[in-house]
Amino acid sequence: MTSPHFVVIGECVADVVRTDGAPDVVHPGGSPANVAYGLARLGEPVALLTQLADDPYGRLIRAHLESAGVTLLSGAEGAEAADAPRTPSAVVRLDEQGRAQYTFDIGWTLPPVELPFLPGHLHIGSIAAVTGPGAAAVLALAERWRGRVGVSYDPNVRPALMGEHGEAVRRVERCVGLADLVKASDEDLARLYPGEDPEEVARHWLGLGPATVAVTRGPAGAFALTADGRRVEAPARTVEVADTVGAGDAFTSALLHARRAGASLDTALARATAAATLTVTRPGANPPDAAELASVLG
Repeated sequence: MTSPHFVVIGECVADVVRTDGAPDVVHPGGSPANVAYGLARLGEPVALLTQLADDPYGRLIRAHLESAGVTLLSGAEGAEAADAPRTPSAVVRLDEQGRAQYTFDIGWTLPPVELPFLPGHLHIGSIAAVTGPGAAAVLALAERWRGRVGVSYDPNVRPALMGEHGEAVRRVERCVGLADLVKASDEDLARLYPGEDPEEVARHWLGLGPATVAVTRGPAGAFALTADGRRVEAPARTVEVADTVGAGDAFTSALLHARRAGASLDTALARATAAATLTVTRPGANPPDAAELASVLG
């Protein structure tokens, strides 16, 4: 196998989308899996280290990821056999604006792993980066590779799975300190630091080590701050929203793709915002491919 440039580590989740008066619809999901899928859709060579069971949800997610060209690493298969009696799932309820609320049935027990190659970039985040016992394996790789490869992190905060608030903040900040690029939503920051200004939180995070912190703000667009004092902003486009599932992950995929291609931060932020906008116009975590994104950007 040719070594992929991107390695993503984290959970796959079957999103069971539930709306009043309609049958349930199951979409492949999980923030890290969505990021890997989005990168593959944009033509990036990417591998995902995750946990899947050989059950209907697991087979659905595997087929979904492989259809885009995501490589599932052998460590993921070992985790399947030993530690994943069922594929994680989440009931997703949508409000009138298409915003999602989640109820999870998930575990993360990834054992210590050693990959046979060094990638160009490691992406971590969400449940897998802060939930034991598997988070220890994720952080061990990030700590071992930091300074040798690029590292990005998206907290994708899920309070119901993160335990006591102060400890959750400590675990998130540890991950922030391991990353070169951090992406978060304003909702993530409000959950971690209630009442604090998102830009002040972003500046606090810059002080922990990353070079860039990007913050998405839904219909208000996105901004990014850098350790050398720059601030860039990208406005959102007005569209009809189907739901917001996977929009932040599409943003992350497009941001990483653009930065790897050498785009400036303002260009990368605009591309990432466009990718998220396309994703909210259709149900589930369905990010654009390269041609779709190019057609929107002109």
